[in-house]
Amino acid sequence: MATVLLGVALLSGCGPIDLGQPAGSASPASSAGSQASSPAASAAATGSASSRRPVAYVFPVRSKAASYGRAHHDYPATDIFAPCGTSVVAPIDGQVTDVSRKDTWSARKNDGATRGGLSVTIVGTDGVRYYGSHLRSIESSIVPGRQVRAGDLLGKVGHTGDARPVPCHLHFGISPPCGKADWWNRRGLVSPYRFLKSWQAGKNLSPVRTVAAWRDRHGCPKAATIDR
Repeated sequence: MATVLLGVALLSGCGPIDLGQPAGSASPASSAGSQASSPAASAAATGSASSRRPVAYVFPVRSKAASYGRAHHDYPATDIFAPCGTSVVAPIDGQVTDVSRKDTWSARKNDGATRGGLSVTIVGTDGVRYYGSHLRSIESSIVPGRQVRAGDLLGKVGHTGDARPVPCHLHFGISPPCGKADWWNRRGLVSPYRFLKSWQAGKNLSPVRTVAAWRDRHGCPKAATIDR
């Protein structure tokens, strides 16, 4: 519980984000001009069940054959290679914030915003944002605003987007929740490698402090400040 509160407190300063409401839940009273919910408010809104449930992490790919390395190419992230169609699951309890169900990437244009192909983004109860892309398919129930539990099925490993020429894998990124359309941050700001190793071994190493420290040093980078 202390880890949850620490994560929310450390990461809530990165900027407001509207996490929406899960289907079927009551919407809180708000004025038309009110500011979007912060990550801290969203974490609180995950409900009393989440507040009673300690933070637990799971490896996001359901395969003993999954493989991945320490390095990614030009920014911090991890590509987890696994057979096409392998299940991809939520790495933590949280709320789905972004879903991309169409693969519109074109090699001719090579737009950074579409390179991930089919993707799902979750903001966990720890206040950290988790991104998985290049999916072959996404579960129909996975929509923005939905609450998920660690281990819930999100979709299947594929090679959509700019991964079409390479073997099936899950691109996995960790970042502070900076905004709704900041693909350059969402794709990965902190290397997930050591956290993935921990979760794969059944341990529970949290990225909260690492992500908060990165945000304290760098803030939320704008698109113009990064290499697209």
